[in-house]
Amino acid sequence: METRTEQDSMGPIEVPKDAWWGAQTERSRQNFKIGGEKMPSELLHALVLVKKTAAIANQQTGKLATEKALAIQMAADVLLAGENWQEFPLVVWQTGSGTQSNMNTNEVIAHLASQKNLPIHPNDDVNMSQSSNDVFPTAIHIAGTMTLEKNLLPAVREMIQVLVQLEEANHEIIKIGRTHLQDATPITFAQEISGWRSALEHNENMVIHGLAELRQLAIGGTAVGTGLNASKIYEEAFIDALKEETGIHFISEANKFHALANRDAVVFVSGALKALAANCLKMANDIRWLASGPRSGLGEITLPANEPGSSIMPGKVNPTQCEALAMVAVQVMGNDAAIGIAASQGNFELNVYLPLIAFDLLQSIRLLTDALHSFNENCLKGLTVNKERMEELLKQSLMLVTALNTQIGYDKGAEIAKKAYNEGTTLKEAALALGYVTAAEYDAWVRPEKMIGEIE
Repeated sequence: METRTEQDSMGPIEVPKDAWWGAQTERSRQNFKIGGEKMPSELLHALVLVKKTAAIANQQTGKLATEKALAIQMAADVLLAGENWQEFPLVVWQTGSGTQSNMNTNEVIAHLASQKNLPIHPNDDVNMSQSSNDVFPTAIHIAGTMTLEKNLLPAVREMIQVLVQLEEANHEIIKIGRTHLQDATPITFAQEISGWRSALEHNENMVIHGLAELRQLAIGGTAVGTGLNASKIYEEAFIDALKEETGIHFISEANKFHALANRDAVVFVSGALKALAANCLKMANDIRWLASGPRSGLGEITLPANEPGSSIMPGKVNPTQCEALAMVAVQVMGNDAAIGIAASQGNFELNVYLPLIAFDLLQSIRLLTDALHSFNENCLKGLTVNKERMEELLKQSLMLVTALNTQIGYDKGAEIAKKAYNEGTTLKEAALALGYVTAAEYDAWVRPEKMIGEIE
Protein backbone atom coordinates (compact mmCIF):
# COMPACT_ATOMS: atom_id res chain seq x y z
CA MET A 1 0.00 0.00 0.00
CA GLU A 2 1.33 3.40 -0.99
CA THR A 3 1.64 5.88 1.86
CA ARG A 4 2.44 9.49 2.58
CA THR A 5 4.10 10.95 5.68
CA GLU A 6 1.96 13.02 8.03
CA GLN A 7 3.16 14.88 11.10
CA ASP A 8 1.58 15.63 14.48
CA SER A 9 2.86 16.58 17.94
CA MET A 10 4.18 13.04 18.43
CA GLY A 11 6.18 13.01 15.21
CA PRO A 12 5.85 11.54 11.72
CA ILE A 13 3.61 8.61 10.77
CA GLU A 14 2.77 6.91 7.50
CA VAL A 15 -0.84 7.32 6.28
CA PRO A 16 -2.46 5.63 3.26
CA LYS A 17 -1.66 7.83 0.28
CA ASP A 18 -5.25 8.45 -0.84
CA ALA A 19 -6.77 8.81 2.64
CA TRP A 20 -8.27 12.16 3.61
CA TRP A 21 -7.38 11.72 7.27
CA GLY A 22 -4.14 12.64 8.99
CA ALA A 23 -1.71 11.56 11.67
CA GLN A 24 -3.97 11.45 14.73
CA THR A 25 -6.61 9.43 12.93
CA GLU A 26 -3.98 6.98 11.74
CA ARG A 27 -2.59 6.53 15.25
CA SER A 28 -6.05 5.69 16.54
CA ARG A 29 -6.67 3.36 13.61
CA GLN A 30 -3.53 1.43 14.46
CA ASN A 31 -3.88 1.47 18.24
CA PHE A 32 -7.54 0.51 18.60
CA LYS A 33 -8.15 -2.61 16.56
CA ILE A 34 -11.14 -3.55 18.69
CA GLY A 35 -14.31 -4.96 17.18
CA GLY A 36 -15.85 -3.76 13.96
CA GLU A 37 -18.33 -1.18 15.22
CA LYS A 38 -17.57 2.13 13.50
CA MET A 39 -18.87 5.53 14.55
CA PRO A 40 -22.50 5.83 13.39
CA SER A 41 -23.04 7.86 10.23
CA GLU A 42 -25.60 10.01 12.07
CA LEU A 43 -22.92 11.03 14.57
CA LEU A 44 -20.37 11.71 11.84
CA HIS A 45 -22.93 13.88 10.08
CA ALA A 46 -23.43 15.80 13.32
CA LEU A 47 -19.67 16.20 13.88
CA VAL A 48 -19.23 17.65 10.39
CA LEU A 49 -22.21 19.92 10.98
CA VAL A 50 -20.60 21.16 14.21
CA LYS A 51 -17.41 22.02 12.31
CA LYS A 52 -19.30 23.91 9.64
CA THR A 53 -21.33 25.79 12.21
CA ALA A 54 -18.25 26.61 14.30
CA ALA A 55 -16.54 28.02 11.22
CA ILE A 56 -19.53 30.29 10.60
CA ALA A 57 -19.54 31.43 14.23
CA ASN A 58 -15.78 32.00 14.31
CA GLN A 59 -16.01 34.04 11.12
CA GLN A 60 -18.86 36.15 12.48
CA THR A 61 -16.97 36.88 15.68
CA GLY A 62 -13.84 37.87 13.78
CA LYS A 63 -11.61 35.02 15.00
CA LEU A 64 -11.35 33.13 11.71
CA ALA A 65 -10.48 34.74 8.40
CA THR A 66 -13.35 34.73 5.95
CA GLU A 67 -11.47 32.78 3.28
CA LYS A 68 -10.61 30.04 5.77
CA ALA A 69 -14.14 29.94 7.16
CA LEU A 70 -15.59 29.58 3.67
CA ALA A 71 -13.10 26.84 2.80
CA ILE A 72 -14.07 24.89 5.92
CA GLN A 73 -17.77 25.34 5.17
CA MET A 74 -17.35 24.15 1.59
CA ALA A 75 -15.38 21.10 2.74
CA ALA A 76 -18.09 20.29 5.27
CA ASP A 77 -20.74 20.63 2.58
CA VAL A 78 -18.86 18.13 0.42
CA LEU A 79 -19.00 15.61 3.25
CA LEU A 80 -22.61 16.33 4.15
CA ALA A 81 -23.70 15.94 0.53
CA GLY A 82 -21.50 13.04 -0.49
CA GLU A 83 -21.40 11.09 2.76
CA ASN A 84 -17.84 9.87 2.31
CA TRP A 85 -17.98 8.10 5.63
CA GLN A 86 -15.22 5.68 4.58
CA GLU A 87 -12.88 8.54 5.45
CA PHE A 88 -13.91 8.07 9.08
CA PRO A 89 -12.42 4.63 9.82
CA LEU A 90 -12.30 4.75 13.62
CA VAL A 91 -14.09 2.28 15.84
CA VAL A 92 -16.36 3.06 18.76
CA TRP A 93 -13.92 1.46 21.19
CA GLN A 94 -11.41 4.33 21.43
CA THR A 95 -10.81 7.16 23.85
CA GLY A 96 -13.90 7.76 25.94
CA SER A 97 -14.08 11.46 25.12
CA GLY A 98 -14.32 10.80 21.38
CA THR A 99 -11.21 12.96 20.89
CA GLN A 100 -9.87 10.76 18.10
CA SER A 101 -13.08 10.95 16.10
CA ASN A 102 -13.19 14.70 16.66
CA MET A 103 -9.65 14.90 15.28
CA ASN A 104 -10.58 12.55 12.43
CA THR A 105 -13.27 15.07 11.49
CA ASN A 106 -10.86 17.99 11.86
CA GLU A 107 -8.23 16.29 9.69
CA VAL A 108 -10.61 15.26 6.92
CA ILE A 109 -12.12 18.73 6.69
CA ALA A 110 -8.68 20.35 6.80
CA HIS A 111 -7.51 18.05 3.99
CA LEU A 112 -10.49 18.95 1.80
CA ALA A 113 -10.36 22.66 2.64
CA SER A 114 -6.62 23.22 2.22
CA GLN A 115 -5.30 24.78 -0.95
CA LYS A 116 -1.75 25.56 -2.01
CA ASN A 117 -2.03 29.19 -0.97
CA LEU A 118 -4.49 28.58 1.87
CA PRO A 119 -3.41 25.85 4.32
CA ILE A 120 -6.07 24.87 6.85
CA HIS A 121 -4.85 23.49 10.18
CA PRO A 122 -7.04 20.78 11.79
CA ASN A 123 -6.52 22.13 15.34
CA ASP A 124 -5.99 25.84 14.89
CA ASP A 125 -8.64 26.41 12.22
CA VAL A 126 -11.18 23.57 12.07
CA ASN A 127 -11.18 23.05 15.84
CA MET A 128 -11.07 26.77 16.68
CA SER A 129 -13.05 27.73 19.85
CA GLN A 130 -13.71 24.03 20.48
CA SER A 131 -12.57 21.03 22.46
CA SER A 132 -13.44 17.39 21.90
CA ASN A 133 -15.03 17.61 25.34
CA ASP A 134 -17.75 20.01 24.23
CA VAL A 135 -17.89 19.00 20.55
CA PHE A 136 -18.62 15.32 21.09
CA PRO A 137 -21.50 15.76 23.58
CA THR A 138 -22.88 18.46 21.29
CA ALA A 139 -22.73 16.09 18.32
CA ILE A 140 -24.49 13.34 20.30
CA HIS A 141 -27.33 15.71 21.14
CA ILE A 142 -27.58 17.03 17.59
CA ALA A 143 -27.58 13.54 16.06
CA GLY A 144 -30.11 12.26 18.59
CA THR A 145 -32.41 15.22 18.11
CA MET A 146 -32.32 15.09 14.32
CA THR A 147 -32.91 11.35 14.08
CA LEU A 148 -35.73 11.45 16.59
CA GLU A 149 -37.50 14.36 14.94
CA LYS A 150 -36.95 13.33 11.33
CA ASN A 151 -37.08 9.55 11.58
CA LEU A 152 -38.50 7.98 14.72
CA LEU A 153 -41.37 10.31 15.57
CA PRO A 154 -42.79 10.17 12.02
CA ALA A 155 -42.62 6.34 12.18
CA VAL A 156 -44.49 6.33 15.51
CA ARG A 157 -47.12 8.72 14.16
CA GLU A 158 -47.58 6.64 11.02
CA MET A 159 -48.25 3.54 13.10
CA ILE A 160 -50.69 5.43 15.29
CA GLN A 161 -52.68 6.37 12.20
CA VAL A 162 -52.80 2.76 10.98
CA LEU A 163 -54.06 1.67 14.40
CA VAL A 164 -56.71 4.41 14.31
CA GLN A 165 -57.90 3.02 10.99
CA LEU A 166 -58.02 -0.50 12.44
CA GLU A 167 -60.05 0.80 15.37
CA GLU A 168 -62.57 2.45 13.08
CA ALA A 169 -62.94 -0.74 11.03
CA ASN A 170 -63.51 -2.99 14.05
CA HIS A 171 -65.57 -0.98 16.55
CA GLU A 172 -68.59 -3.31 16.23
CA ILE A 173 -66.75 -6.62 16.62
CA ILE A 174 -67.16 -8.02 20.14
CA LYS A 175 -64.67 -10.60 21.39
CA ILE A 176 -63.52 -12.05 24.66
CA GLY A 177 -61.08 -10.07 26.76
CA ARG A 178 -58.22 -11.82 28.49
CA THR A 179 -56.25 -11.27 31.69
CA HIS A 180 -53.52 -13.60 33.02
CA LEU A 181 -53.84 -15.40 29.63
CA GLN A 182 -57.27 -16.51 30.83
CA ASP A 183 -60.74 -15.60 29.62
CA ALA A 184 -62.14 -12.36 31.02
CA THR A 185 -65.15 -10.19 30.21
CA PRO A 186 -65.97 -9.04 26.66
CA ILE A 187 -64.45 -6.10 24.83
CA THR A 188 -64.57 -4.89 21.26
CA PHE A 189 -61.60 -5.53 19.05
CA ALA A 190 -61.42 -1.75 18.58
CA GLN A 191 -61.01 -1.33 22.33
CA GLU A 192 -58.15 -3.81 22.32
CA ILE A 193 -56.49 -1.96 19.45
CA SER A 194 -57.03 1.35 21.23
CA GLY A 195 -54.77 0.12 24.03
CA TRP A 196 -51.93 -0.34 21.54
CA ARG A 197 -52.63 3.03 19.94
CA SER A 198 -52.78 4.90 23.24
CA ALA A 199 -49.52 3.30 24.36
CA LEU A 200 -47.75 4.69 21.30
CA GLU A 201 -49.29 8.11 21.87
CA HIS A 202 -47.89 8.12 25.40
CA ASN A 203 -44.48 7.09 24.02
CA GLU A 204 -44.62 9.88 21.46
CA ASN A 205 -45.14 12.39 24.27
CA MET A 206 -42.29 10.87 26.28
CA VAL A 207 -39.89 11.29 23.36
CA ILE A 208 -41.06 14.88 22.84
CA HIS A 209 -40.38 15.66 26.51
CA GLY A 210 -36.94 14.09 26.13
CA LEU A 211 -36.19 16.27 23.12
CA ALA A 212 -36.51 19.35 25.30
CA GLU A 213 -33.48 18.10 27.24
CA LEU A 214 -31.58 16.82 24.23
CA ARG A 215 -31.77 20.15 22.39
CA GLN A 216 -29.54 21.72 25.08
CA LEU A 217 -25.94 21.73 23.85
CA ALA A 218 -22.54 21.67 25.54
CA ILE A 219 -20.89 23.83 22.88
CA GLY A 220 -18.85 26.68 24.31
CA GLY A 221 -17.74 24.72 27.37
CA THR A 222 -14.49 23.65 25.66
CA ALA A 223 -12.16 21.53 27.83
CA VAL A 224 -13.63 21.53 31.35
CA GLY A 225 -16.70 23.77 31.16
CA THR A 226 -15.01 27.12 31.70
CA GLY A 227 -15.18 28.09 28.04
CA LEU A 228 -11.42 28.61 27.71
CA ASN A 229 -10.50 29.79 24.17
CA ALA A 230 -14.15 30.36 23.30
CA SER A 231 -16.52 33.23 24.07
CA LYS A 232 -20.19 33.86 24.81
CA ILE A 233 -20.47 35.73 21.53
CA TYR A 234 -19.13 32.67 19.67
CA GLU A 235 -21.51 30.41 21.58
CA GLU A 236 -24.53 32.54 20.63
CA ALA A 237 -23.38 32.77 17.02
CA PHE A 238 -22.98 28.99 16.90
CA ILE A 239 -26.51 28.37 18.17
CA ASP A 240 -27.97 30.86 15.67
CA ALA A 241 -26.05 29.30 12.79
CA LEU A 242 -27.06 25.79 13.82
CA LYS A 243 -30.73 26.76 13.84
CA GLU A 244 -30.24 28.15 10.34
CA GLU A 245 -28.58 24.92 9.18
CA THR A 246 -31.02 22.45 10.73
CA GLY A 247 -34.29 24.30 11.24
CA ILE A 248 -34.28 22.94 14.81
CA HIS A 249 -34.47 25.18 17.87
CA PHE A 250 -31.32 24.14 19.74
CA ILE A 251 -30.26 26.09 22.82
CA SER A 252 -27.05 26.42 24.77
CA GLU A 253 -26.91 24.50 28.06
CA ALA A 254 -26.71 27.08 30.86
CA ASN A 255 -24.27 25.11 33.01
CA LYS A 256 -21.41 23.79 30.95
CA PHE A 257 -19.94 21.78 33.82
CA HIS A 258 -23.12 19.73 33.83
CA ALA A 259 -23.17 19.61 30.03
CA LEU A 260 -19.70 18.03 29.84
CA ALA A 261 -19.78 15.70 32.83
CA ASN A 262 -23.35 14.40 32.79
CA ARG A 263 -25.32 12.52 30.16
CA ASP A 264 -28.71 12.56 31.87
CA ALA A 265 -30.48 13.98 28.80
CA VAL A 266 -29.48 10.89 26.84
CA VAL A 267 -30.50 8.66 29.76
CA PHE A 268 -33.91 10.36 29.80
CA VAL A 269 -34.41 9.93 26.05
CA SER A 270 -33.15 6.35 26.19
CA GLY A 271 -35.73 5.69 28.91
CA ALA A 272 -38.43 6.95 26.57
CA LEU A 273 -37.08 4.64 23.86
CA LYS A 274 -37.14 1.74 26.32
CA ALA A 275 -40.76 2.55 27.15
CA LEU A 276 -41.57 2.54 23.43
CA ALA A 277 -39.72 -0.75 23.03
CA ALA A 278 -41.64 -2.27 25.95
CA ASN A 279 -44.98 -1.24 24.46
CA CYS A 280 -43.96 -2.48 21.02
CA LEU A 281 -42.95 -5.82 22.48
CA LYS A 282 -46.27 -6.07 24.32
CA MET A 283 -48.21 -5.25 21.14
CA ALA A 284 -46.18 -7.68 19.04
CA ASN A 285 -46.82 -10.44 21.58
CA ASP A 286 -50.56 -9.67 21.69
CA ILE A 287 -50.76 -9.85 17.92
CA ARG A 288 -48.86 -13.11 17.58
CA TRP A 289 -50.95 -14.67 20.36
CA LEU A 290 -54.15 -13.56 18.64
CA ALA A 291 -52.87 -14.96 15.34
CA SER A 292 -51.69 -18.26 16.85
CA GLY A 293 -52.81 -21.36 15.06
CA PRO A 294 -54.16 -21.11 12.48
CA ARG A 295 -56.31 -24.04 13.65
CA SER A 296 -54.88 -25.07 17.01
CA GLY A 297 -54.44 -21.66 18.57
CA LEU A 298 -56.57 -18.58 19.19
CA GLY A 299 -56.81 -17.78 15.50
CA GLU A 300 -58.74 -14.54 16.04
CA ILE A 301 -56.74 -12.66 13.44
CA THR A 302 -54.66 -13.59 10.41
CA LEU A 303 -51.34 -11.96 9.58
CA PRO A 304 -49.96 -11.45 6.06
CA ALA A 305 -48.16 -14.47 4.66
CA ASN A 306 -44.92 -12.74 3.68
CA GLU A 307 -42.58 -15.72 3.39
CA PRO A 308 -42.45 -19.48 4.08
CA GLY A 309 -42.21 -20.19 7.78
CA SER A 310 -40.41 -23.52 7.82
CA SER A 311 -37.70 -25.36 5.93
CA ILE A 312 -39.40 -28.68 6.66
CA MET A 313 -43.12 -28.02 7.28
CA PRO A 314 -44.88 -27.10 4.01
CA GLY A 315 -47.41 -24.30 4.16
CA LYS A 316 -46.31 -23.02 7.56
CA VAL A 317 -46.42 -19.25 8.05
CA ASN A 318 -44.87 -17.56 11.08
CA PRO A 319 -45.41 -14.14 12.72
CA THR A 320 -42.00 -12.98 11.57
CA GLN A 321 -42.63 -9.24 11.80
CA CYS A 322 -43.70 -9.69 15.43
CA GLU A 323 -40.51 -11.61 16.13
CA ALA A 324 -38.31 -8.97 14.46
CA LEU A 325 -39.98 -6.15 16.40
CA ALA A 326 -39.61 -8.16 19.62
CA MET A 327 -35.87 -8.67 19.03
CA VAL A 328 -35.41 -4.96 18.33
CA ALA A 329 -37.23 -4.17 21.56
CA VAL A 330 -34.91 -6.44 23.54
CA GLN A 331 -31.84 -4.82 21.94
CA VAL A 332 -33.13 -1.34 22.79
CA MET A 333 -33.67 -2.41 26.40
CA GLY A 334 -30.10 -3.69 26.50
CA ASN A 335 -28.82 -0.45 25.02
CA ASP A 336 -30.70 1.49 27.66
CA ALA A 337 -29.01 -0.49 30.40
CA ALA A 338 -25.59 0.20 28.88
CA ILE A 339 -26.37 3.91 28.46
CA GLY A 340 -27.49 4.19 32.07
CA ILE A 341 -24.33 2.57 33.39
CA ALA A 342 -22.11 4.60 31.07
CA ALA A 343 -23.79 7.87 32.03
CA SER A 344 -23.12 7.18 35.70
CA GLN A 345 -19.38 7.05 35.05
CA GLY A 346 -18.62 10.74 34.66
CA ASN A 347 -15.50 11.60 36.68
CA PHE A 348 -15.09 15.21 37.78
CA GLU A 349 -15.44 17.41 34.64
CA LEU A 350 -16.04 14.82 31.91
CA ASN A 351 -17.87 11.63 31.07
CA VAL A 352 -15.55 9.29 29.20
CA TYR A 353 -18.01 6.75 27.81
CA LEU A 354 -19.22 9.05 25.03
CA PRO A 355 -18.64 6.85 21.94
CA LEU A 356 -20.51 3.97 23.59
CA ILE A 357 -23.39 6.26 24.59
CA ALA A 358 -23.58 7.70 21.08
CA PHE A 359 -23.48 4.29 19.41
CA ASP A 360 -26.17 2.74 21.60
CA LEU A 361 -28.51 5.75 21.50
CA LEU A 362 -28.37 6.05 17.72
CA GLN A 363 -28.66 2.31 17.22
CA SER A 364 -31.81 2.27 19.36
CA ILE A 365 -33.35 5.12 17.36
CA ARG A 366 -32.41 3.54 14.04
CA LEU A 367 -33.65 0.06 14.98
CA LEU A 368 -36.96 1.31 16.34
CA THR A 369 -37.52 3.50 13.29
CA ASP A 370 -36.83 0.67 10.86
CA ALA A 371 -38.75 -1.92 12.87
CA LEU A 372 -41.83 0.27 13.19
CA HIS A 373 -41.84 0.95 9.44
CA SER A 374 -41.42 -2.76 8.70
CA PHE A 375 -44.09 -3.86 11.19
CA ASN A 376 -46.49 -1.24 9.93
CA GLU A 377 -46.09 -2.07 6.25
CA ASN A 378 -45.69 -5.84 6.46
CA CYS A 379 -47.98 -6.72 9.37
CA LEU A 380 -50.48 -4.15 10.63
CA LYS A 381 -51.66 -2.95 7.24
CA GLY A 382 -52.40 -6.51 6.14
CA LEU A 383 -53.93 -7.77 9.38
CA THR A 384 -57.38 -9.35 8.90
CA VAL A 385 -60.01 -10.24 11.48
CA ASN A 386 -61.54 -13.71 11.81
CA LYS A 387 -64.94 -12.54 13.07
CA GLU A 388 -66.50 -16.01 13.26
CA ARG A 389 -63.67 -17.28 15.46
CA MET A 390 -64.05 -14.30 17.78
CA GLU A 391 -67.77 -14.97 18.11
CA GLU A 392 -67.16 -18.69 18.74
CA LEU A 393 -64.71 -18.05 21.57
CA LEU A 394 -66.94 -15.34 23.03
CA LYS A 395 -69.91 -17.68 23.27
CA GLN A 396 -67.80 -20.38 24.91
CA SER A 397 -66.43 -18.11 27.61
CA LEU A 398 -67.42 -18.78 31.20
CA MET A 399 -66.67 -15.21 32.21
CA LEU A 400 -69.91 -13.98 30.71
CA VAL A 401 -71.31 -15.07 34.05
CA THR A 402 -69.90 -11.79 35.44
CA ALA A 403 -73.01 -10.08 34.05
CA LEU A 404 -75.07 -11.96 36.70
CA ASN A 405 -73.12 -10.53 39.67
CA THR A 406 -75.49 -7.65 40.23
CA GLN A 407 -78.52 -9.94 39.94
CA ILE A 408 -77.68 -13.09 41.89
CA GLY A 409 -74.34 -12.26 43.55
CA TYR A 410 -70.72 -13.31 43.08
CA ASP A 411 -70.95 -16.65 44.91
CA LYS A 412 -73.85 -18.01 42.89
CA GLY A 413 -72.18 -16.80 39.70
CA ALA A 414 -69.01 -18.68 40.64
CA GLU A 415 -71.06 -21.80 41.30
CA ILE A 416 -72.62 -21.54 37.85
CA ALA A 417 -69.24 -21.09 36.16
CA LYS A 418 -67.66 -24.04 37.99
CA LYS A 419 -70.63 -26.31 37.24
CA ALA A 420 -70.51 -25.42 33.55
CA TYR A 421 -66.75 -25.98 33.41
CA ASN A 422 -66.78 -29.30 35.32
CA GLU A 423 -69.73 -30.74 33.41
CA GLY A 424 -68.86 -29.35 30.01
CA THR A 425 -72.15 -27.50 29.62
CA THR A 426 -72.99 -23.94 28.72
CA LEU A 427 -73.39 -21.23 31.32
CA LYS A 428 -77.07 -21.01 30.57
CA GLU A 429 -77.59 -24.74 31.07
CA ALA A 430 -75.73 -24.64 34.39
CA ALA A 431 -77.65 -21.57 35.58
CA LEU A 432 -81.01 -23.14 34.76
CA ALA A 433 -80.03 -26.46 36.35
CA LEU A 434 -79.16 -24.67 39.58
CA GLY A 435 -82.43 -22.74 39.43
CA TYR A 436 -80.78 -19.37 40.01
CA VAL A 437 -82.30 -17.73 36.93
CA THR A 438 -85.00 -18.36 34.37
CA ALA A 439 -84.26 -18.67 30.68
CA ALA A 440 -85.77 -15.26 30.05
CA GLU A 441 -83.75 -13.67 32.83
CA TYR A 442 -80.52 -15.21 31.57
CA ASP A 443 -81.12 -13.97 28.02
CA ALA A 444 -81.94 -10.50 29.29
CA TRP A 445 -79.00 -10.20 31.65
CA VAL A 446 -76.16 -12.02 29.86
CA ARG A 447 -75.69 -9.87 26.78
CA PRO A 448 -72.08 -9.30 25.66
CA GLU A 449 -72.95 -6.08 23.86
CA LYS A 450 -74.01 -4.61 27.22
CA MET A 451 -70.76 -5.61 28.92
CA ILE A 452 -68.27 -3.56 26.94
CA GLY A 453 -68.72 -0.12 28.49
CA GLU A 454 -69.50 3.08 26.65
CA ILE A 455 -68.33 3.11 23.06
CA GLU A 456 -67.56 6.50 21.58
